[in-house]
Amino acid sequence: MTQASQIWDKAVQKAGVWVKELADDLSWRDMSHTLHALRSVLHALRDRLPVDEAAQLAAQLPLLIKGVYYDGWDPSRTPVSARSKEEFLALVTQPLQRVTPDAEPERVTRAVFRLLASHVSRGEILDVRGILPQELLDLWPEHAAV
Repeated sequence: MTQASQIWDKAVQKAGVWVKELADDLSWRDMSHTLHALRSVLHALRDRLPVDEAAQLAAQLPLLIKGVYYDGWDPSRTPVSARSKEEFLALVTQPLQRVTPDAEPERVTRAVFRLLASHVSRGEILDVRGILPQELLDLWPEHAAV
């Protein structure tokens, strides 16, 4: 096995762990829907953060998840001003419901935030939370605030 194939195998494996954890949390079997749900929330979060903070969060994502995170990003259009929970969930809803119309955006968002809180450093989660409006903090798990 070549070194390049080992790198890709490891990247696929690590991304697969994240997607499987999210699928288990949501009780979903369809991994493509799960990946799409992860993408929808990550894009909404990324677009809500200032460019520097969005990049700092990305630095802690697995390689393939990082590609999903950055896909289609136009940093000149961020951060968006979604201040309320409803505005943020609207950013998640539109892309999510194109592929998974029965998905509940708030439930999916909470699950993705739990996933991030369990894999991203505490310091980075606190930085992200420190930028978000108070109303959006309720979507994060309680242990992410500690």
